[in-house]
Amino acid sequence: QVQLVESGGGLVQAGGSLRLSCAASGGTFSSTSMGWFRQTPGKEREFVAAITWNGKITDCADSVKGRFTISRDNAKNTMYLQMNSLKPEDTAVYFCAAAVGHYFTGGCQDKYDYWGQGTQVTVSS
Repeated sequence: QVQLVESGGGLVQAGGSLRLSCAASGGTFSSTSMGWFRQTPGKEREFVAAITWNGKITDCADSVKGRFTISRDNAKNTMYLQMNSLKPEDTAVYFCAAAVGHYFTGGCQDKYDYWGQGTQVTVSS
């Protein structure tokens, strides 16, 4: 059983930055594909970014390319999402997700086995 805990969300002005963290426990983090997703009320959860279990390959949604960076530190069992140049449309609850035993799962939500509880990011204009 893997537990995921997100942190780092908050309120920021447009153009500002935040760094989200996702701390994992209870599994073999270094053999787990990880991803970030987000959801706003009334909308489906959408893909933000994903990273391979060794951190060598990443992918992100077109809407965040050039502004968000996903990374991980396997020694700390933690994944990060550095968010720069934030826009009001980035406002959402951000979730981290884990796919145990998968090298890379990208935006395929149904391949992720475990999800965090989410952290709220609010960008004011």
